[in-house]
Amino acid sequence: MIKIRKYVEADAQALWDIHFYTIRNINIRDYSQSQVEAWAPDCPDLFIWKNRMRGLSPFVAEIDSVIVGYTDLQPSGLIDHFFCHHEYQGQGVGKALIKHVFRIGSLRGVKRFYSEVSITARPFYEHFGFKVIQAQEVEVRGQILKNFVMEKYS
Repeated sequence: MIKIRKYVEADAQALWDIHFYTIRNINIRDYSQSQVEAWAPDCPDLFIWKNRMRGLSPFVAEIDSVIVGYTDLQPSGLIDHFFCHHEYQGQGVGKALIKHVFRIGSLRGVKRFYSEVSITARPFYEHFGFKVIQAQEVEVRGQILKNFVMEKYS
């Protein structure tokens, strides 16, 4: 069973690990080695990461007390981070997280959900009713990565 709870600072390292290993093991299908290394560097600044997570106030998914994914929902409707542990993909973690986002968004009165979505994540978002608004290229540590601005109205 997937449990979703609020982030606590003790989760920071586990969320970095999910971010890092998902990009390095899953997103490598659609991005080059140089791109994934820029996106998920070997030596992160954990002070900056902790501050980022505190600001995002993510939702954390667990299976049997193991953190298996996380996401967030900003007041504007932005989903800034959405990551599922690379070893738990295809087990309903993403579905549970996105349904939680929609539920919380409904309670908060969010009418438009949107995100900057990787090539890899695009089919997942499309499955849940998001539409591509535009393709874009973003620079990350000197590398250019293609992604998509996607949105869904409630």
